[in-house]
Amino acid sequence: MAERLLVVSATAAEAAHVPAGLPLLVTGLGKTRAAAATARALASYDDLAGLTVLNVGTAGALRPGLAGLFEPGVVLNHDLSADVVRALGYDPQERLEVGESDVVLATGDVFVSDPAVRDALAARAHLVDMEGYAVAWAAREAGVPVRLVKHVSDTADESALDWPTLVDASARALGTWLRDGAPPLAGR
Repeated sequence: MAERLLVVSATAAEAAHVPAGLPLLVTGLGKTRAAAATARALASYDDLAGLTVLNVGTAGALRPGLAGLFEPGVVLNHDLSADVVRALGYDPQERLEVGESDVVLATGDVFVSDPAVRDALAARAHLVDMEGYAVAWAAREAGVPVRLVKHVSDTADESALDWPTLVDASARALGTWLRDGAPPLAGR
């Protein structure tokens, strides 16, 4: 059976250049909206066989020199008190393996624009967004493979506040990548 895609993006601006004809879900900002919308969309399918969820969107670079498209291999739920939850005897599952890449994406409901927050996150991750973990969680719960493809829009500092003017460049890069057949992101 040929692979089918469900393209998932947080905002219409990030998905503005997704090629026509691809199934597209716009979830809204943040983990709760992303998880709920993705789960609801997956539940609407009669048959999930051969389906892959492809989460595309922007991300802030947590480390110097990161630019362009990345396909993270790990996604973290960064604003969860994981150590406290673990101490209470529960597994918070704050780290999900989603691919082969060494790139780590940190997801949280915090819009990172403070260099101190960015630097603290950089010890654990390369990129930061607000939906990737939630989309990956919902796909995993449904038993559906997921890919996360993020384009660096800013450096997760004061420049992040310019996101509305930067997002179209990221949306264009993601749209081109999709039009080119969503090729593997080797070396990323």
